[in-house]
Amino acid sequence: MRQDYHTHTYRCKHADADVVDYAAVAVQKGLGVLGVTDHTPLPFLPDTRWSMIRMDLSELDSYDQAVEKARVTYPELTILKGMECEYSPEYSSFYREELLGKRKFDYLIAGNHFVPYNGSWVGVHSYLKSKEALLAYADHMVETIASGLFAFIAHPDLFGNSYEFWDEHAIECAKRILEAAAAYKVPLEVNAYGLRKPMLKTTAGLRPPYPLSPFWELAAGYKGITVVANSDAHQPKDVGETAAVERLIDQYGLRRADLSSLANRTHHRAPVARCAGE
Repeated sequence: MRQDYHTHTYRCKHADADVVDYAAVAVQKGLGVLGVTDHTPLPFLPDTRWSMIRMDLSELDSYDQAVEKARVTYPELTILKGMECEYSPEYSSFYREELLGKRKFDYLIAGNHFVPYNGSWVGVHSYLKSKEALLAYADHMVETIASGLFAFIAHPDLFGNSYEFWDEHAIECAKRILEAAAAYKVPLEVNAYGLRKPMLKTTAGLRPPYPLSPFWELAAGYKGITVVANSDAHQPKDVGETAAVERLIDQYGLRRADLSSLANRTHHRAPVARCAGE
């Protein structure tokens, strides 16, 4: 059964369409499971951090309703309600009690696009230019993994978008993340969105911003690492477009995570098949 656990809606301000539109494409492409994981709102008003890439708190009810509408419209598809979260400790109770608890979200994923560094939050896409900033990202990722809140970690190699080199500092960053993921048994996502973005020009030549092949080659050496391939679709047409990252997973012999338990919290759907090879 084909699955895609990372998709968005228009509410995050940089994606198109709504849940039912993604579900329609998922059914057309033969997917059995669709996870909807828009960028989370933040609870403490007036907290405008990262407001340009996330939904507003006032949109949570409509998000719930959109998922339910899609479930009714496409009962043959298992639709999971999730959220992509920026990790910051003060939001742990909101994520746990409001989203996973009161609103009965099926799962949360961690997608860190910002990192605390030198007393402020800096963007991972642009500001990880130094060893110090890179290792601050690694330490923040370790804290995120250790929180126990997240079903998997989205694009852990996102640092490749701004840190050009695969050198000893990049390797140290990767090792810290991989060691934590293996120790806490938290799956890592191989994210296809980076392959739909413009190539980066580096001193070593052109490459996609992510996924970073050497990161995943290194990951293959860790016994406890499991991975999941997702589209990170921001347009319905991209749902399920994971073939390239599936090939990368196979190339390095990475073990696929079994995420079938995510459906256990959700009603009105067929059982989720276990991942191939598990």
